[in-house]
Amino acid sequence: MMRLAIIRQRYTPYGGAERFVESALEALLERNVAITLYTREWPETQLKRIEPRIIDPFFVGRVWRDYGFARAVSREVGHAHLDLVQSHERLLACDVYRAGDGVHAVWLDERLRDAPWWKRLGVRLNPWHRYVLATERRLFASPLLQAVICNSSMVRDEIRQTFGVADEKLRLIYNAVDAQAFSPALREWRGATREKLGIADDTLVYVFVGSGFERKGAATAIEALAQLPAPAHLVIVGREKDMARYAALARRLGVAARVSLTGPQADPKPFFGAADVFVLPTIYDPFPNAALEAMATGLPVITTTKSGAAELVAAHDAGYVVASRDVSALAERMRALADPATRDRMGANARNAVLHLTPDAMTLQLVLLYKELLEASALRQKHDAERKLKAHREAWSAKATTDAGGRRPGERRDPVSSKSSDTAVPPARE
Repeated sequence: MMRLAIIRQRYTPYGGAERFVESALEALLERNVAITLYTREWPETQLKRIEPRIIDPFFVGRVWRDYGFARAVSREVGHAHLDLVQSHERLLACDVYRAGDGVHAVWLDERLRDAPWWKRLGVRLNPWHRYVLATERRLFASPLLQAVICNSSMVRDEIRQTFGVADEKLRLIYNAVDAQAFSPALREWRGATREKLGIADDTLVYVFVGSGFERKGAATAIEALAQLPAPAHLVIVGREKDMARYAALARRLGVAARVSLTGPQADPKPFFGAADVFVLPTIYDPFPNAALEAMATGLPVITTTKSGAAELVAAHDAGYVVASRDVSALAERMRALADPATRDRMGANARNAVLHLTPDAMTLQLVLLYKELLEASALRQKHDAERKLKAHREAWSAKATTDAGGRRPGERRDPVSSKSSDTAVPPARE
């Protein structure tokens, strides 16, 4: 049985990364892989056979939080009997790093692209950003790191270009999606969900699903909706600390009655079922799971060039890709999907594009990666043992020769100074 450690500092049932963890690890458990999850907290989840290890050192502030957890969990895994350590956090004590958060340096560049100088300076001097940037550089240069799991070609290319990581270490493994749980059958929720939200059945509904509205581009979505004629409606699902800011933006633009802010939802399926189009104008997103789920549901997707989902959308004619923050371009594409024929065609393409991204297929890729890494590790250990044995034998042989002959191999004897009885020259008599 293989013993695998997974490191994830915060585990929340609302997060896309956690939905990835659950779908992947549930399948790995079926393949006789023993899994220990190192985390600060363990809520109720569907994973019943996983072994949680709570690592929750005291902290104040984000730097202390991340550094303290990294230090404590590194100490724990160092003492455990593990075959592989896979981290979803930026820390050095891992064999495999899943770059689910993308590249922090690239995210900051995107975030600050149009920011005033004082905001750029403030972010660059922020201790937490400096810590993350430094840790990221050390992580990708670590000799312990054997593989990096990239969830999109975008992230793979960014890591290669930013840190010069060798291609053989960068493994592209898309997230999985359950195409049975997320399917066009979710339209059975259409009537009930729309009634709950006060939306007429014949209204064109765009749905936005994602937590952290600044990065996901919720403001851009609201501004684009304001350029569309009524009764087009936008439903925003997700966790956000400053929800009032987005409600105020909708009021200011005169679309408060056409924007529904639902807050976080443990189950987004009814909202996918109630929608006609999925919209995610993200500033930077390595690969949003919500986009995969929307595509599996049969919704056309509008996202941005800095979204990992864009590569699937563009390759399969499953929606549209626009520049982030481009409100007019987003509104234009939203208007284009008001056409039912276009919507149906792109929605069908979207579902077909993700049908092969099954949990079983992703699990097989992970298992093959783990097998390859374990075999390479065993081979390295064998070669190290052989080198040590050879060095020991050479040292023993040299010592034995010295002890037996009084000199080391290749050493010339001085007959005058030698004290050996069989070669010494007796002194002349007087």
